Amino acid sequence: MYENSKLLFDRAQQSIPGGVNSPVRAFKSVGGTPLFIKKAQGAYLYDADGNQYIDYIASWGPMILGHAYEPVVNAIREKALDSTSYGAPTELEIEMAELIRTMAPNIDLVRMVSSGTEACMSALRLARGYTGRNKFIKFEGCYHGHADAFLVKAGSGLATFNIQTVPGITGGVSNDTLTCAYNDLPAVEKLVAENPDQIAAIIIEPVAGNMGCILPQPGFIEGLRRICDDHSIVLIFDEVMTGFRLSPGGAQQTLGVAADLVTYGKVIGGGMPVGAFGGKRAIMEKIAPLGNVYQAGTLSGNPIAMIAGYTMLKELKNKPAIYTELEQKTAYLHAGLEKVLRASGTPYTINRMGSMISVHFSDRPVTDFATAAGANNELFKKYFHAMLKRGVYLPPSAFESWFLNNALSYDDLDRTISATAESLKEVLSS
Repeated sequence: MYENSKLLFDRAQQSIPGGVNSPVRAFKSVGGTPLFIKKAQGAYLYDADGNQYIDYIASWGPMILGHAYEPVVNAIREKALDSTSYGAPTELEIEMAELIRTMAPNIDLVRMVSSGTEACMSALRLARGYTGRNKFIKFEGCYHGHADAFLVKAGSGLATFNIQTVPGITGGVSNDTLTCAYNDLPAVEKLVAENPDQIAAIIIEPVAGNMGCILPQPGFIEGLRRICDDHSIVLIFDEVMTGFRLSPGGAQQTLGVAADLVTYGKVIGGGMPVGAFGGKRAIMEKIAPLGNVYQAGTLSGNPIAMIAGYTMLKELKNKPAIYTELEQKTAYLHAGLEKVLRASGTPYTINRMGSMISVHFSDRPVTDFATAAGANNELFKKYFHAMLKRGVYLPPSAFESWFLNNALSYDDLDRTISATAESLKEVLSS
């Protein structure tokens, strides 16, 4: 069934570390051979063996309207004829920044970069330069890219591989990184009190997606905003996943809480490698060439990436019903999965917000990294492969959110629910 993928994986390991260019793709968390994808269309992936899968990864979020979305593909094709890069300003960069400002709250200025990692790294540097402080607070299980400062008690691939102490990260970097459990506001207050006038920023995934989908408990995000206001700390929302996915204005709009700086990726690039960070004018004006906090990038504002992202965001802005449709589909899937899981008798909890959802085989609520790690993740491995066998492609880790795309039909959702019933019957009886 996966013979060509197996051959390609064997070949890849001769030239690429671990055979993959991003660790979670290796399937180490769930076992088996990673699938090599040949093409995708709409809601479906097609592997090197010609197998079709209903896709719940959506390239880890960007393909919110489905794969090979025609307006985006056509825009890329047309723009590529003008050259793929200039290393000089273009009008399209201005239009992209203006569009972001009309959609996202509290964005006065925005700087384009080439990845979510770069966006978060730059936002933290900017917060330090603005405040003159070095320490920052992050939350266990949240993943902000692979810059040194963020790899202390991180989620996503680090959680998948159980890497919580990372070789190559200096003691000085670790000492400046303060960590709390997600949803634990008293712990944040304690850290702030213990480090007076030393904390530059608090960075958070306002809705976490790198330990499964974890929702902020009532008052948690509002409490962070209050703490930052009281202690002149920069509040950074990492909206690489949630930006332009939960709503046109992302988590800021959905949760009704304003951040000082926001980072973007995924949807903002329409599938191309793109990131951005933006926020209040007083902070953003500290970035070079206006200020002395340095940040640069040869391919920042790349015309192909810009046209893909601009076309995607225009579609989302002009068709706000997309968000309602996505939320309704995700709620429908949630209800169907819940019915099947309840009937199976296995402990479970389902977390959902907007078009992000995750299933945890746990007998208690999953509200942070510890409770996500405490779920029956061995059962998830079996469930993953049983679903794959039935043509449903889930994230290959219990520590990742599922992302729905609007090309999914209700028939696809029904097939997914039926596949879950069959899969649970198979794995629970084995």
